[in-house]
Amino acid sequence: MEFSKEGDLMIGGVFSISSTRKRVDNFYQSLPDTYCTKLNDRELKFARTMIFTVEEINRDASLLPGLTLGYRLFNGCGSENLLRATVEAMNGKDSDGCNKKLLALIGHSSSGVSNDMNYMLSLFSFPQVSHLSTCSCLSENRLYPTFFRTVPSDRFQIHGLVQLMKYFDWRWVGVIYSIGLYSESGTAEFVKEASKEGICVEYVLPFRKTSSKSLELIVETLKVSTSKVVLLFSSLFYTKSLLQKLEPHNITGKQWIGSESWITQSEMASDQRKSILQGAIGFALPRTSIAGLGDFLLSLKPSDEPNSTMVKAIWEEFFDCSFSPTNTSTMCTGAEDLQTVSAAYTDVTFFREENYVYKAVYSLAHALHSLLKCYNGSNPATGKPCVKKHEVQPKLVLEHLKLVNFTTKNGAKVAFDENGDSGAQYDLVNWQIKEDGSVTVVNIGHYDNSLSKEEQFRFKKDTNIVWGGNMNQVPRSVCREPCPPGTRKAINKNRPICCFDCFECPEGTISNQTNAPECLMCPPELWPNEKRDACIPKPIEYLSYEEIMGAILAAVCIVCVFFALLISIIFITHKETPIVRANNSELSFLLLFSLKLCFLCSLTFIGRPTEWSCMLRHTAFGITFVLCISCVLGKTILVLIAFKSTLPGNNASKRFGPIQQRICVLTFTLIQILICILWLTLNPPFPYKNMKHYKEKIILECALGSPVGFWAVLGYIAILAILCFILAFLARKLPDSFNEAKLITFSMLIFCAVWMTFVPAYVSSPGKFTVAVEIFAILSSSFGLLVCIFVPKCYIIIFRPEQNSKKFMMARKQTKTF
Repeated sequence: MEFSKEGDLMIGGVFSISSTRKRVDNFYQSLPDTYCTKLNDRELKFARTMIFTVEEINRDASLLPGLTLGYRLFNGCGSENLLRATVEAMNGKDSDGCNKKLLALIGHSSSGVSNDMNYMLSLFSFPQVSHLSTCSCLSENRLYPTFFRTVPSDRFQIHGLVQLMKYFDWRWVGVIYSIGLYSESGTAEFVKEASKEGICVEYVLPFRKTSSKSLELIVETLKVSTSKVVLLFSSLFYTKSLLQKLEPHNITGKQWIGSESWITQSEMASDQRKSILQGAIGFALPRTSIAGLGDFLLSLKPSDEPNSTMVKAIWEEFFDCSFSPTNTSTMCTGAEDLQTVSAAYTDVTFFREENYVYKAVYSLAHALHSLLKCYNGSNPATGKPCVKKHEVQPKLVLEHLKLVNFTTKNGAKVAFDENGDSGAQYDLVNWQIKEDGSVTVVNIGHYDNSLSKEEQFRFKKDTNIVWGGNMNQVPRSVCREPCPPGTRKAINKNRPICCFDCFECPEGTISNQTNAPECLMCPPELWPNEKRDACIPKPIEYLSYEEIMGAILAAVCIVCVFFALLISIIFITHKETPIVRANNSELSFLLLFSLKLCFLCSLTFIGRPTEWSCMLRHTAFGITFVLCISCVLGKTILVLIAFKSTLPGNNASKRFGPIQQRICVLTFTLIQILICILWLTLNPPFPYKNMKHYKEKIILECALGSPVGFWAVLGYIAILAILCFILAFLARKLPDSFNEAKLITFSMLIFCAVWMTFVPAYVSSPGKFTVAVEIFAILSSSFGLLVCIFVPKCYIIIFRPEQNSKKFMMARKQTKTF
């Protein structure tokens, strides 16, 4: 154990600070010895970052309040020593005799070591969080159920590369890869994912350092290929070799895409490679800042870790001194300044891998914090009974590690999916080579796999991107330009899917997008335009105020309203005269009011049908007409009763006084209102686009909703009209000087004739003519009532005032046959 600090809850870490193992042969006298010969200051940096993070968590009162987090960090070189350290961590006991149980492990940097470690850890449900193991094979949850990682899996890099090409619409690419598991598996995954996104790979070529034929094939293919984008998925070692061998062949006009392994290695740049690497783009682990970490790393002194032999060994290597007196080196004081050293450990300008160590420690702290939460005797996250700190077990930590979802102090979001992978974030970098061959690797954007596809790429504003092949704009790399709107894409079975054919859409169909797989028929309300790339709306027909027929009907309606208003004024000015008072002037004024409403309701039939207008036009028509016919019916009954009341011993007029007349009108009208309410409640009229009568246009009309409701409204009006006609017909020969029953008979005759002719005309008229027929029926029948009942009275009032007397009204004349 290299570093340790006791706490209430203990976590472990496995690092390879000494990374190279050397074997010593004892010439069969005893078992061979092994010892570590090379120090890895980058791994020391990871270990110190873990210590820094633990101390930061312990200072945070909101995370694990009242508890401290302790650590034990193990060092080993080679799989055997690292696995031994793993066993010690699981047993809760190491070579120093410490026996406080560890709850989880951080590590390792190597995917191979993490693979071996998890074979053991998963048997005991012991959680492991790696900060740098990227192999996509570790995402297999069935094989590695306790493995988590904060660094992106290689499959995310592949996905990012595919999305990058899709973003720039690079659909025709080539791939060169090196021999080895990393690049071979990555290339296979890339080809598989690219095909899902419609990206075609023109060629996939392996590079072997020892094979001249592979180099010749690569050079020849690069010169003759039509794809402008080349993905170089290779390790750093093979990339350096390939670029060196490509220098003499003058490879130009290509946009190179690099894998994460070499894209930030600016030392490969040279003036001879400018034509190849200029404008190269690729992903790198994002640069981040961690407040206080740089000062913490540089403040390290051997006295801070007196029991660590690794710190002393690295110190001696950094400053070329020794803590043991020798003749060949100076003595180390332990007070040397790390800021004077140029090494991976002292590079604190920004952090990449260290951020994933930081997030790994925080993920364990949040898992422990979630595990120890207690509310009303149960854990809020799982609903299970509360757990005390001495009851914490690794398998319980594992359960809550799957649920963590938080944001670190530097803004990094941490959460694990079902495979133990966290969201992938990369910096998108661009090589910009200067005239002298030096390169600046510019951060041009960011990629975040946790966001939606539309937001995954975020390019920096006002950032100049240098493109490969000396191009001033985004390179175009497609096998065939997209099929424009008005055509359809047809797959050519003899070529890759990206090398398709384009055919014009047949007559009557359109395609409104590029690369449309098929041409589509226009919806019923639309038709194709000449280019066959859009559907033009069919003209919509309805009776409007702007057209001549609608304007004429509206004008007639207004004239009828003014005519009725004129008659009302005449009656009001002569309301005390006998001819107005005769036969209940109250009913006459109510009838005039209802006739005005009948005229006005026809206006609701003009204009664009809406839900409200459709419901209003039929109900307003039905109610106002019933009110009108009810008044006429009341006047007819009143004529009959008035005549009978003149007979000796008959007091019918007292039984049908003004109150009974009002009740009669109100009752008849309420019945119609009830019918309309039922109609509107169950199945009301609604706007409907009729596309059956004409193919070239749409008829916008009001569908009845419930035909039963519509014909019930009309039927009720017809019943009242027929009843009124019968009673008026019976009263036509009564011997009054001015028998109003005759006028009512004529008006009802006109009313019934109009509506009898309305039914066949309404059924057979298409489109706006249906509405015009209904408006005409309303206006003509209402005008017939107005003229037949009130015009004769107005004539007497204005032109025969001598007949407007009580004496004349009571005179008996010989009955004339109607």
